[in-house]
Amino acid sequence: MKIAMIGSGYVGLVSGACLADFGHEVVCIDKSSVKIDALKRMEMPIFEPGLEDLVAANVRAGRLSFTTELSAPVAEADVVFIAVGTPSRRGDGHADLSYVYGAAREIAMAIRGFTVVVTKSTVPVGTGDEVERIIREANPDADVVAVSNPEFLREGAAIADFKRPDRIVIGIEDERAREPMTEVYRPLFLNQSPLMFTARRTSELIKYAANAFLATKITFINEIADLCEKVGANVQDVARGIGLDNRIGSKFLNAGPGYGGSCFPKDTLALVKTGHDHGSPLRLVETTVAVNEQRKRAMARKVFAACGGDVRGKSIAILGLTFKPNTDDMREAPSLAIIQALQDGGAIVRAYDPEGMEQAGLLLEGVQYGQGPYDIAEGADALVLLTEWDAFRALDFVRLKTLMAAPVFVDLRNVYRREQIERHGFHYLSVGRPGEDLAAAV
Repeated sequence: MKIAMIGSGYVGLVSGACLADFGHEVVCIDKSSVKIDALKRMEMPIFEPGLEDLVAANVRAGRLSFTTELSAPVAEADVVFIAVGTPSRRGDGHADLSYVYGAAREIAMAIRGFTVVVTKSTVPVGTGDEVERIIREANPDADVVAVSNPEFLREGAAIADFKRPDRIVIGIEDERAREPMTEVYRPLFLNQSPLMFTARRTSELIKYAANAFLATKITFINEIADLCEKVGANVQDVARGIGLDNRIGSKFLNAGPGYGGSCFPKDTLALVKTGHDHGSPLRLVETTVAVNEQRKRAMARKVFAACGGDVRGKSIAILGLTFKPNTDDMREAPSLAIIQALQDGGAIVRAYDPEGMEQAGLLLEGVQYGQGPYDIAEGADALVLLTEWDAFRALDFVRLKTLMAAPVFVDLRNVYRREQIERHGFHYLSVGRPGEDLAAAV
């Protein structure tokens, strides 16, 4: 099939490369000539394991190409995907759909013959209706059907998620879309990936509901971690004990500094706004959003407590900046709020992240970036593990103690065991485990 992918960011590029790898002929389109020129030079705009090799292989095979021109690829396409950004709108938290609707208007003027237009971006309920209306209004002769096909890609594991999905959700209102959408994903049938056809509005809501549920699960275990610190229980054992119940499951039960990234923060907020707009408030999701925001500052207070309650003039070394490992994504990363709180308290912040420092530099001021864990630890009054990159899982604490001004380690991802760190003479704080300095959780 011939596929046009409008938007060459995270979702569009990963989806386009994977669809090309299935054997489809894919053109990725983006308004940014800088991005497209870079992609033609095989320079990826994002860090995602395996993506560069996947893109290069399919470009060499002639199945994947890049352009800033929309008209020709859309005119020739059997299926057109919209994979543009839907950031939170300033002021009210609603999803900003201007890029989606702008793409729909351009598609309207370019399509030739029957075309399936698929919204891959995460959009509120009813967006597909509006996309179809915009196209028909701009081009009354357009033979088009609008489809919802939300993505469920985890940053750092996006290629595997696309090729071995838990499910493929496709929302249609016109049965003519069923056959071409089935053909798009036919290569996945060998993996027996469930293909779920549903109404378009239902499909749009599935994505938001899934992300809100996972965000709530993270927030729940974080609040349980706070209780564990008060009563002397171990949140990791609690998480394992409830996760072994197959009605609950073990995923997204790791206590930490709160969720971040490109999806959970904006999608939970957009879902809350949708509930308000339709007179059906989602109070659990509202609380999840509020508790997660409070969580980040609470984690900063742990660092304050580890330093005796005052960080003014102290050097704090931060391990990990991105919201999760195996990505360079800094969007809504807990590190942003935590570092800001430390700086507000007068701390000197040094940081290292394997992939995120360039993006972090655009968002954070006054942070000194180093070449590795031991570089930033030199002279530090505390070392704080914020993102659980593999490179931070086997640190040499004998070496660290000789480098640091004070042997203080704050493990906000529970990567290490207390006895493992304390035998090297470190003061150790983690999240939701016995022996915590309870003042750190206040």
